[in-house]
Formats: sequence, C-alpha cells, structure tokens
Amino acid sequence: MGPVVTPPAPITPDALKSWIDRLPARAQAYLRLARLDRPAGTWLLLWPCLAGLALAGGLRSAPLLALWFALGSLAMRSAGCVWNDIVDRDLDRQVARTRARPVASGQISVKAALAFAVALSLIGLIVLLQLRPLAQIIALASLIPVAIYPFMKRITWWPQAWLGLTFNWGALVGWAAVAEPELPMLLLWAGGIAWTLGYDTIYALQDIEDDALVGIKSSARALGPRARAGVAGFYAAAIGLWAAALWLAAGQALAVIALLPAALHLGWQVLRLADISPAAAWMLFRSNRAAGALWLAACAAVGLA
Repeated sequence: MGPVVTPPAPITPDALKSWIDRLPARAQAYLRLARLDRPAGTWLLLWPCLAGLALAGGLRSAPLLALWFALGSLAMRSAGCVWNDIVDRDLDRQVARTRARPVASGQISVKAALAFAVALSLIGLIVLLQLRPLAQIIALASLIPVAIYPFMKRITWWPQAWLGLTFNWGALVGWAAVAEPELPMLLLWAGGIAWTLGYDTIYALQDIEDDALVGIKSSARALGPRARAGVAGFYAAAIGLWAAALWLAAGQALAVIALLPAALHLGWQVLRLADISPAAAWMLFRSNRAAGALWLAACAAVGLA
C-alpha cells in the first residue's frame, strides 16, 4: 500500500494569481488590501451610481459625472475593504478564504491600514466636491451605515441586506446629482438592495461551512437548503422594483421592456445555482458585473429617450 497523499487545499479567490504578483511584495500587500486585483466589487458599487444618474437624465446633461463616479467607486470601495479587513482581522484568520489577507496575516499593521483608508477617502472627497450640495449631503450620509457594516455579521443573520443598503446608496447620489428626489429614485435603490441580497447570498455560499464553525452570520446560512429559492425571490423583487422605477420615470409601461435582458441574466443565475460549490458560487457572483451593466443599459435607454 503506497503512502497517503494529502490533496492540495482548494485555491480560493483571495489566493488567485493576478497582475499584482509582478510587483514588489510591499506594493502587492497594499493593492490586495484595496482589492485592486478583484474589481468585481468596484463595478457593483459603480452600477447603482450610473443607474441613478442615467434614469434621471444625467448621461445627457452631465456626462462627465460618470467618470467622477467611476473614480469615486474605485476609491471608496477600496477604503471600505480596508476598513472591513481591520474590523474583521480576527475572524478572517479563522476562514480559509480570508486568512491570507494583508491585515489578518500581519503583512500590514492596523495603524498603516487606517492611514491607507484615510488616503483613499481623500480621493473620495475630491469626487464629492464635484457634486451639487444635495448630492453631497446624501453621499456623506452613507458614511455611518458603511462604517457599521462590518459589525452586522455579528448581529444579524441578514448582513447582506445592510450591504445592499450601503452598496446601492450610489443610486440616490447619482439621481440627486442632476435631479430632485422622486419616487423612481427610491425604487431604484430598493431594487438594488434586493439585487445585492441575491448576489451576496451567492457570495456567502463560498464560506458557509467556515462561517458556521466561526459563528459568522449570513443570509446563506439563514436560508440553508432554501438558498436558491431565496436568491430567486430577491432577484424577482429587484426586477419588479426596477420595473416600477422605469415605468414611473418614463410615464409608460412599455419602458419595462428595457429590463428584459437583465431579467434573463438573473434568471440564468438562478438556474445555474443548482450547483452551489464554492467555485460555482464565485463564478455566479462575478457575473453580476454583467447584470449591473444590463440594469444600467435599461436606465440609460429610458433616461435618454
């Protein structure tokens, strides 16, 4: 009988090779801390900003704001990741997917990480100053729920709902940057929260076993074997709320047809969720970059009409 061979540990998304690996080790640590090797989160933060801007007619009246929102999404998503890693450093050490993160592994000190977060936030401040006062106030109001988010997984089984509230705040800011608040703005935001509940439940499926051992709460754990049905319900709510926003903004029911590609894409995700392996969950989560682009396309079609 031959020697017992231990299979290699599965490669997790946080350990995947990227362009960052060609850089000096110190630079790698900071860029990984900012998640610049994993841009999916930046896209997911940007799409709501652009959707709000587009549906309010801003792509025609203030197209340069789209570039400012792109810069702001990159900087503030990175700052949020840094803050999250500082707060979660002890939990991250206990989860296979996250134990190699720079703060958890000791590559970057908490003090240095905080300084980095401040520097990134200053970039966000530059973007904030490009907005009109109402949008500035709404954007600043997001800082409190963003700061609280990392603690929610210790408090509630539904931290994904809080993430949705914060990650889609840009829909409010994007709209308010060019127009006065109206019901379609709130419906866009609410639909975004439902969308995030869906895609972040998929994301949480990657860690469901480790989370149970460590005591981290998530919608994936709360739903258990009903996770697929839950995601389907969240996505259906997102499409329904977005459809209502487009209908009211356009003043005609036919506007909801613009959401058909996004609805089909989200439906495809639910069908593929029959496989809930970590690799499949990661792939489906990342596909929401495309779902967000289709949502934006629908809002742009109505806003430019």
